[in-house]
Formats: sequence, C-alpha cells, structure tokens
Amino acid sequence: MTAETSLNRRDWMLRAAGMLFGGAALTGVFPGLTAAASTAATITVYKDPSCGCCTKWVAHLKANGLATEVHDRSDMDALKDSLGVPKALRSCHTAVAGKFVIEGHVPASDLKRLLASAPRKVLGLAVPDMPTGSPGMEMGGRADRYAVIAFAADGTTRPFAHH
Repeated sequence: MTAETSLNRRDWMLRAAGMLFGGAALTGVFPGLTAAASTAATITVYKDPSCGCCTKWVAHLKANGLATEVHDRSDMDALKDSLGVPKALRSCHTAVAGKFVIEGHVPASDLKRLLASAPRKVLGLAVPDMPTGSPGMEMGGRADRYAVIAFAADGTTRPFAHH
C-alpha cells in the first residue's frame, strides 16, 4: 500500500466519521478541523442597508446551499480597501468566504468552485460593476455577458469564469 493510498483512506475515514457523528465526535479530538470546516461554510456578506440587489444575491447564495451571515455597513469603500479589493473590480457588496474575498454578483457555482479548488495565489473573485442577468441583477430574460475575475494580493488578475 502506498502512502498516497493510506492518506486517501485516512481522509475518507475522517469525512465518514464526521458525517456519521455530525462532527460531534471529532470536535474533541480535532477541534481545528471542525472549526475550519464551519468557517469555510459560512459566507460573511457586507452590504449597504438600502441595497436590494445585494439582498437578492444573498438569497441566491442561500438557494444554492451556502450559509450566510449579513452585516449592513455604510463604509463599504473602507472595508474594500482593508480587504484588498482592486478599485477597478469593485461592485456594490463584498463578502468573505474562508480566506477569500468575493466582490459583487459572483455566481454561487463559481464561489463553490473557488472554495473547492482553493488556489493559493488567489485573494478573491470579482464581478465588476453590476451586470444585468448576474445573480441578484435579474431583469426578466435580459442577460449581459460578463466575466468573473480572479485577483491576487499583488494586483494581478485573470479570468475565472465567463457567463
């Protein structure tokens, strides 16, 4: 048996135990493991209290199985500055998902893919502006084409998805 097979078996057994015991059995033995899993599962959303499209984006996340915690703020530019969101990529709301920053109307499917792949050099994803047809910006059957952009702390960007 190779070390890789043994590692995969161990990971599988940990996941199975977590599902069987609802994580309770692992909490005492591996507190960091269960804390990390719950942190990644909750998306913390920061939005202006009067923004309706932000509320619709949160509903989109929930409809796609993502847990959210919402905070209304009036100092969004200061928050975006502190999180490293490039000015050219900014939109209306900002979220934090695990170690990643999510800016604007990023589809839940792209957010899930980011969390699953966890690329090391990516600080976050952004949908600049507010494209019609993006989650939370639905307007009948009209939908603009838009890109989801991955950005790094050093300011580099690259396309992550196209819609």
